[in-house]
Amino acid sequence: MSWTLRFGVNRADAENLPDLFDLMDDPPTLNVEEPDPSKPDEWVLTAYFADAPSVDATTLICGLFPSAYDIVVAELAEADWTTMSQLGLEPVRAGRFIVHTADHADAVRMSDWPLRIEAGLAFGTGQHATTHGCLAALVRLGKAHRYNNIADIGTGTGVLAMAALQANRAARAIASDIDPIAIDVAAENLALNHFVAGACSGRMALVVATGLSAPALRGRAPYDLVLANIMAPPLIALARDLSAVIAPGGHLVLAGLLDRQQRAVANAYLRHGMVPAGAMDRQAEWPCLVLVKKRRP
Repeated sequence: MSWTLRFGVNRADAENLPDLFDLMDDPPTLNVEEPDPSKPDEWVLTAYFADAPSVDATTLICGLFPSAYDIVVAELAEADWTTMSQLGLEPVRAGRFIVHTADHADAVRMSDWPLRIEAGLAFGTGQHATTHGCLAALVRLGKAHRYNNIADIGTGTGVLAMAALQANRAARAIASDIDPIAIDVAAENLALNHFVAGACSGRMALVVATGLSAPALRGRAPYDLVLANIMAPPLIALARDLSAVIAPGGHLVLAGLLDRQQRAVANAYLRHGMVPAGAMDRQAEWPCLVLVKKRRP
């Protein structure tokens, strides 16, 4: 069983999520959403726990959001995760990429680069607009660039890391996530899609890490391609670290932000030498920023 702590917050609190790793030994995953666009100041925050949250944990998290109201703690059955995740999981295409479940394997064509991702506990099945936007960005970048050293920060199911490696089979790749469950799921998906785990060319390493904290991530830098499909607040917080591990001329693909957040995210990276690289890829209200690190004169 999993548990949720759910409460309403205003927009200002929703856009300024704290880093719980500085405050808790085993922090939950936080997610914010705007249920009703006609009420732009009424957001909902959900914290996902593996076990029932303690009173102290609930009090600490709610206390970080001055606008918190309608606080509810509830048990979420594992079956509910699967049911919710399976809704609308039709195959998704972006260029040669097709992300599909086993039920839609017959949608794969001979020329496709298929990625089979089953619904489960990790986020990132490929159907969300942010993931689709990143795949579209990879298609666009692949028309002019080949990459040798790739990192996927906040990999979830591993779908973006696998897509990047599929398009750059001679590269070496590493995928990270703060959630050990996500890394377990990514490892299963690597095997399911016939990718090989490892540190050399054509293989992918997996690591549990907060941001760029793991030595395995920093030790492989500089990267010529980094993907980060997370959320606007952590993207802004990671601007210095992510920019520092990208080689001059290397690309950074950022997603998980809303239209109104793109300027703040882009400005955070501009201060560290990252500039827009061509047109922006967009799915609905979810832009995908593609940035390039300026080369030294």
